[in-house]
Amino acid sequence: MPKSKILVVEDDRALSEILIYNLEKAGFDVFKAMDGRDGLNQAQLRLPDLILLDVMLPVMDGMEVCRRLRAQPETATATIIMLTAKSEESDQLVGFSVGADDYVTKPFSVRVLLERIKALLRRKSRPIEEDADTVARLGIALDRRRYRVTVDAGLVDLTKTEFRLLDTLIRQPGRAFDRSELIDSALGEDTLVLERTIDVHIRALRKKIGEKADAIETVRGVGYRFREE
Repeated sequence: MPKSKILVVEDDRALSEILIYNLEKAGFDVFKAMDGRDGLNQAQLRLPDLILLDVMLPVMDGMEVCRRLRAQPETATATIIMLTAKSEESDQLVGFSVGADDYVTKPFSVRVLLERIKALLRRKSRPIEEDADTVARLGIALDRRRYRVTVDAGLVDLTKTEFRLLDTLIRQPGRAFDRSELIDSALGEDTLVLERTIDVHIRALRKKIGEKADAIETVRGVGYRFREE
C-alpha cells in the first residue's frame, strides 16, 4: 500500500524539521516548502494527500495559498490543515472560508497533530454511505454523487467538513443534533477537537449559504438542527 504524501509548508526551520521527522517516523512520505509560492508549486508538482500549511509565510501567505489550491482541480481535494499562532475565532473563520479542513493553533502537541492527520486521512479514504444521492429542502439542494451544493440554483463552494455537516442536518429536518454528534458525523468519531470547533464550521456554512442561513437553527444548550418546512 503506497504511503500517504504530506507537504509541510512552514518557514520556521526548527518546527519544520520536527514535523518532518515525526511524520516520516509515522510512515508518511514527506515533502517541504519554506515559503508560500514554493508551497503552491510543490503542491502542484507532488499532489499531496494532506498539506500542513502555515498562515504567516513569506512571499505568499497561507490564506492565499489555500485559496489557490482550492481553485485548481488537481489540488482542490487535498486535505489542508492550517497552522497559525492566531487563535481568535475570526481568524479561524477566515481559514475555513478559504477551504481549510482543520485549523491548529501554535503551540501544539505534535502527537495530537499526528492523530488529527491520521483521522483526516482515514475520513478521506472512507466512502460516504449513500441512502439517496440528492436531497433538496428550503431552496438548498445537496448532491452526494457530484459532491455539490446549490442554493436557489446557484452553486456554493463548501469544504468537505461543511458539506458533511449540511448533509447530516438537511437529511433529518427538525431533529436537534448535539455538537458531539456533529463532530462524529462531519469529522469522524476518532477526531480530537473541541466541541466549539463545530460552532466555527456552522458560522462558515451559514455565511456561505447566505439568505438561507436561517435554515440552520441553533438549539440552545444542545446544538443545531435544520429547520422543518
